[in-house]
Amino acid sequence: MAAVTTWTGREANALRQALRMSVTGFADHLGAARRTVAKWSSQGNKVHLRADMQAALDTVLARATPDVRERFGALVSAGSSGALADPATLPVRGTHIHTGEGGIHDFDSDGDVRRRDLLTGVTISGITLPNVATLLEALVSPRPRNTEPVALPIRQFGRDVADAKIAYQACHYEQVLARLVALLPALEPTCADAEGEQRAQVDALASDLYHVVGSVLLKVGDKGMALVAAERSTRAAASSQDPLAMAASARIMTHALMSNGHSNQARQLAEAAAETLRRGTGLASTDAIAVYGALLLRGAIAAARDDNRDNAQAMLDEAAHAADRLGYDGNDRWTGFGAANVLLHRVNIALTLGDAGTAITLARQVPLDKIGLAERKASLFVDVARAYIQWGRYEHGLNALRSAYEIAPEEIRCRPAVQRIAGDLAVLTRGHVRSAVFDFAQHVGIHV
Repeated sequence: MAAVTTWTGREANALRQALRMSVTGFADHLGAARRTVAKWSSQGNKVHLRADMQAALDTVLARATPDVRERFGALVSAGSSGALADPATLPVRGTHIHTGEGGIHDFDSDGDVRRRDLLTGVTISGITLPNVATLLEALVSPRPRNTEPVALPIRQFGRDVADAKIAYQACHYEQVLARLVALLPALEPTCADAEGEQRAQVDALASDLYHVVGSVLLKVGDKGMALVAAERSTRAAASSQDPLAMAASARIMTHALMSNGHSNQARQLAEAAAETLRRGTGLASTDAIAVYGALLLRGAIAAARDDNRDNAQAMLDEAAHAADRLGYDGNDRWTGFGAANVLLHRVNIALTLGDAGTAITLARQVPLDKIGLAERKASLFVDVARAYIQWGRYEHGLNALRSAYEIAPEEIRCRPAVQRIAGDLAVLTRGHVRSAVFDFAQHVGIHV
């Protein structure tokens, strides 16, 4: 195995996993701060290590047993040990998206059409791409070819948007794609027919519609176009002048920013949007409390991804207070917010910070009967699988993936991130567990 030329967080985390050490154990082994090692785990190849750490890792690798070196080489080759570049986020000709105080700018539709054409005939994450490509076409050019788009009655439009939300939360992604492809062309004429209060209502619904578009694009791995959809959601919400719509749209923008590597901006946006909602509404309704709490949870995840443990904890605690004030686990304003949801986020944040053992301990405390949304329940088991893999307990990780599949099959088949977990298991395991991993992958229809 060739020596590592430059150690990033990715290679360092791969070595930790190959040694089957916890974050704390690895930090002690190296004489490094635990927080530093957790940052390697969460930020991957975005972190370039200091010269003294590079030398220390060179020594650890040189002294490692052949089995450890073999596992290390496999992990690095598989790209499973850190935040790796996703092909969907690579620059696209003609499309320029950047963030700043004013938001996202310079969206060039011609470039996005080229992007869509380049993808034609390929398959993304188990969803046949014609469905995804058609969604991208509808996002870029809502007016369908050779047909005249038809306005929908506002009540029907609202029901159709709600149906898309419900299908998304149930992890029925093929169904979601079909609904979105039908709804996007109807948006422009529906807006044109609406006036006064009705126009504000349609704008709020448009914000929800683009929220779903952004969410499903994140699921299938198209982070760049998800950011475009999030920006559309933000614009529509601003046009509606509805405080709840504006705060809800900030949730998908926060998620899209995080997925594109802008965790600090995402945290700031979530904090600002939550405070604006609090001041503007006094949190006088259950919808306002739920959106406020959900924003704080999204901001807490962004803070954790930015290795800001104190901010993450503070936002989690404030979200817990909001959940106590709400008093139940519900789905107000499509948030799935409540005390159980806060605990789900504690699991994810512990995992993000490299605390696999803590994540598993917290996961055992989650009252599954309080989680009404298949998407949230499946995501919990995916997080548990990741935690067990970090911990070196691969068979437990496989069992967690099986549980996620039983809850939401399309969550396993359609998500690149979940498929990478299965790929990690295929690389890391041996004997009967490895055979079981391949049997599971074949059963659910994914390649490892």
